[in-house]
Amino acid sequence: MVLTAPPKPPRSADPYRVMLVDDSAVIRGLFARSLESDPDVQVVASVGDGQMAVNTLAKDKGKIEVIVLDIEMPRMDGLTALPELLKIDPDVPVVMASTLTARNADISLKAMSLGAKDYIPKPSSMRELSAAEAFKRDLLEKVKTFGAARRRKSGGSAPGRPRFSAERAGSGGEPRPVATAATAAKPATAIQLRPAGRRAPQVLCIGSSTGGPQALFKLLGSLPKTLRLPILLTQHMPATFTSILADHIKRSTGWDCAEATDGMPVQPGRVHLAPGDFHMLAERSASGVVLRLNQGPQENFCRPAVDPMLRSVVEAWGGQALTVILTGMGHDGQKGSEALINAGGTVIAQDEASSVVWGMPGAVARAGLCTAVLPLDQIASWIDRQTARWAA
Repeated sequence: MVLTAPPKPPRSADPYRVMLVDDSAVIRGLFARSLESDPDVQVVASVGDGQMAVNTLAKDKGKIEVIVLDIEMPRMDGLTALPELLKIDPDVPVVMASTLTARNADISLKAMSLGAKDYIPKPSSMRELSAAEAFKRDLLEKVKTFGAARRRKSGGSAPGRPRFSAERAGSGGEPRPVATAATAAKPATAIQLRPAGRRAPQVLCIGSSTGGPQALFKLLGSLPKTLRLPILLTQHMPATFTSILADHIKRSTGWDCAEATDGMPVQPGRVHLAPGDFHMLAERSASGVVLRLNQGPQENFCRPAVDPMLRSVVEAWGGQALTVILTGMGHDGQKGSEALINAGGTVIAQDEASSVVWGMPGAVARAGLCTAVLPLDQIASWIDRQTARWAA
């Protein structure tokens, strides 16, 4: 008996078009196979350095919808190429790809300040990269999310699903794919707001993911230092990246920010950041609230995740907590926010227009869990006004 591989699904009509930029042809091949395993994605350009990427985008502007850009390359590296690419096409989403080193983590955060939409950490070896299903899933999710956002902005349609038609069979009788119209967008759901909690919060919680670092710099940089609440922050990031993020927050916002350690006391006026690959939980002890770290199962494909942090906050402070859900893919934070609301807490979310991706904040907003859904530049002033009202 001869076993044959199942046929690939037919390519969608008008798939998202991607350019890969990496000095390793083998890496580009692995990326391309991962992306093109989804019929909604097509790699239309594959080049070996930043200068080639700039030349290709200049020639094919409008054809390329998402760029995956390596950091370390000869002739022109990714950080040098990024502003040149955005000069040619300011709206093209760029995802930085880098190995997990402190230097590359720092460069990735700098790239996002220069206009990159996100980053993706590459496994450190070819063997790991070939077997890393989580990496392939993340790569596809980011490319498709940014491709969809680009098309929404330009008024384009999502990739159409081909269907097979007997009426249009080929000469050998095999069916030919017939492109169908893209699935109609679901009508927008009206956002139902709820009153704020009645009791003054004792802690401020923040959850963020894609686009989060820049949102955090802006939010925390605008929060008055007179806010004497402890701040618990979970940002979806791998180990190494979170220690660099803590340093960037401290330098760019003036807030004391520390990567959490197990048993660390929760202190007013400090940002406590969940370290990569660990869930961060609050636990009340005889001397106050301390932080606990664990490597329990991933939640929402994430560790650290926002949901376990918020559940622990309910245990430690009851409903006396204020939560902000910022830009990010997926729906992490929705279940934890629901638990917080049921305990009498308050949740607000970043609005869609100011979010890089309105996944996480959109999930809590559409679920009717929010007291306010605000542009990023209005969240800090809202927190300041509300905490003053609660204190009065």
